[in-house]
Amino acid sequence: MHALEHKIPPPLVATACALLMWGIAQHSTVWALAAPLRWGLALLVLLAGATFCLAGVWSFRQAQTTVNPLKPEAASTLVRAGVYRYSRNPMYVGFALLLLAWACYLAAPWALLGVVAFVLYITRFQIIPEERALAQIFGDEFQRYMGQVRRWL
Repeated sequence: MHALEHKIPPPLVATACALLMWGIAQHSTVWALAAPLRWGLALLVLLAGATFCLAGVWSFRQAQTTVNPLKPEAASTLVRAGVYRYSRNPMYVGFALLLLAWACYLAAPWALLGVVAFVLYITRFQIIPEERALAQIFGDEFQRYMGQVRRWL
């Protein structure tokens, strides 16, 4: 399964999951939530997701290291500041929250499977290979970081 590692950009994976969620919502029951409540909850989660994504990118830019998830071996700095004090993968947390916001908007409980699919795929084919690469580059410093900060939240 190494063939899929670092091959599909995470935004594309998130988009595919969002489309899957939409398809599921079209063919399943929905929660009977008032539109303002559904939209408000979706907006709140969307803002949290966007904040995580942008904070992750900002921290990488501040550290002047690559943001490209397909080339983790190009990392020049181990970023531990900002949002990276709370999550080793805030951009992926952000994408998962954006998908959760979409599920709230769709109001279809089975659409949550798209969020689960994203988390499982990204963990297996993006995060674990990234961690291997970062361990090779940063050694003990990365091992200590892994012991101090959770992978997701």
